Amino acid sequence: MVQLRSFSLLILFIFLSAATAFGQTNQAATPSPTPTPAPSPAPSGSTITDLQFRLRQSLAKPDVQRGSIGVKITSLASGRVVFDQNAEKYFMPASNMKNFTVAAVLDRLGPDYRFVTSLYSPTALSADGTLSGDLVVFGRGDVSISTRFNGSDDPMKSIDPLVDKMIAAGIKKINGSIVGDDSYFRGFAIPQGWEWDDLQWSYGAEVSALPINDSTIALSVIPGPAGYSCTVKIVPFNPVIRVVNGCMTGGAGSARTLRIQKKLDQNVLELSGSLPLGNQGFSGAVSVSRPAELFAALLRQRLVERGIPAVGGHRYEKRLDGSMPLGVEILKVESAPMSTIAAQTMKPSQNMYTETLLWTLGELDRNSTVAPGGGTTVSTADSAELGIASVKKFLTGIGVAPDAIIQYDGSGLSRHNLITPSSVVQLYTYMAKQSKYPQAWRDSLTIGGVDGTLRNRFRGTRANNNVRGKTGTIDQVSALSGYVKTAAGEELVFSMVVNGVAQTSIRTNLLDEMVNHLANYTGRID
Repeated sequence: MVQLRSFSLLILFIFLSAATAFGQTNQAATPSPTPTPAPSPAPSGSTITDLQFRLRQSLAKPDVQRGSIGVKITSLASGRVVFDQNAEKYFMPASNMKNFTVAAVLDRLGPDYRFVTSLYSPTALSADGTLSGDLVVFGRGDVSISTRFNGSDDPMKSIDPLVDKMIAAGIKKINGSIVGDDSYFRGFAIPQGWEWDDLQWSYGAEVSALPINDSTIALSVIPGPAGYSCTVKIVPFNPVIRVVNGCMTGGAGSARTLRIQKKLDQNVLELSGSLPLGNQGFSGAVSVSRPAELFAALLRQRLVERGIPAVGGHRYEKRLDGSMPLGVEILKVESAPMSTIAAQTMKPSQNMYTETLLWTLGELDRNSTVAPGGGTTVSTADSAELGIASVKKFLTGIGVAPDAIIQYDGSGLSRHNLITPSSVVQLYTYMAKQSKYPQAWRDSLTIGGVDGTLRNRFRGTRANNNVRGKTGTIDQVSALSGYVKTAAGEELVFSMVVNGVAQTSIRTNLLDEMVNHLANYTGRID
């Protein structure tokens, strides 16, 4: 029995050895195919799976892993979701908050709406062209009295349309003061949630019913002779801003320690430290407190230059109840149309303009509250509170969930705002397909590689002169939302928000890379 088993094992061993030898010989003669690697996306992307893979690759980069990123991308035509990540989560939006404010204003007021600034006097103009008493300039939030709109670098040109109209009306003398009336808006001039160290710069300019030149002045500080004070210039020169110049000029190669400090709620600029010889110094815009006072001062200054004496000085006035000034309306001037203002708000991401638009919505709604028993009642809420309520009403009316955004201001400078990427995509879809003013909305958006905050991005790519939308940037936050056409000609709606990544270039490079994936996509969505 043992011998039989051994013999059987020997036969089996011989058979297996022969089979192995045959297999090896056959493999050498006819090699088996090389294993096929896992499919990778085509260079330009040819399927939605390819596109999604590329987007996930971008989002998986190590330098953004500690941050929070929300993305939603849909087809504008069909609404099909192409990609989403954390699309229903809250994110700090920075200036992407402007999307909601400006859209609500365009929807409510339309692209042809114009702001009105009125001149009031106690009495009508006399036959000899004299106004008796003070001349009150009553503003209603016209931000277009600015160099941004008049095509000139001379800030005094901003006020010339008003002066020209006064001359055309026959005004030759004013027996009183020029009064800048800031009563139209109610509430504290600094929007809720703004941080104190933003307030002295142009992007932190306060809200006023009577702004001029974006409620800023231009400040220049350059070295003087060594051992002497630095040379300081403000434009336009005016009696409202006071400069305390403690900046000294150091020798060539010495340390630059210039410090510029605007006192809160005061038009006092304190300069300290030093600038070395040959240093380029500082040139920039500084905010103005109570811009209506500056408006009055510059108007009086310009009237005198044009031969219309104003016997009194200038002053600022604000009635807390928002009431109109007493007297006769002598004349009024209108702003640029809302379509132009919207573009000059969104493209450069102008904070003060956005807040002014928000507050305007509030004032238009002030008398619309229904009182018990019928009729209307005048609300005592601040302009900003009423404006935020108006934006929320608009958003819920277009289907955005009531809790999808938490709004503290109009512009996004407040760090307390929260939005979801889904809510932004809903807004952009509505404005493109259902709004009464889709072209005015599109015309307000910054264009990649062309203008506004995207003028230096996307050049040399398919997104150049293609993507249009709204950026957003504050400390540790970047956002980009808008429209972009794929290489196949289909239009996508997207919203991308990055929070908690410290380096700005890392955030913006990620956003641009993802938008380029969309622009380069060659496949079909619908």
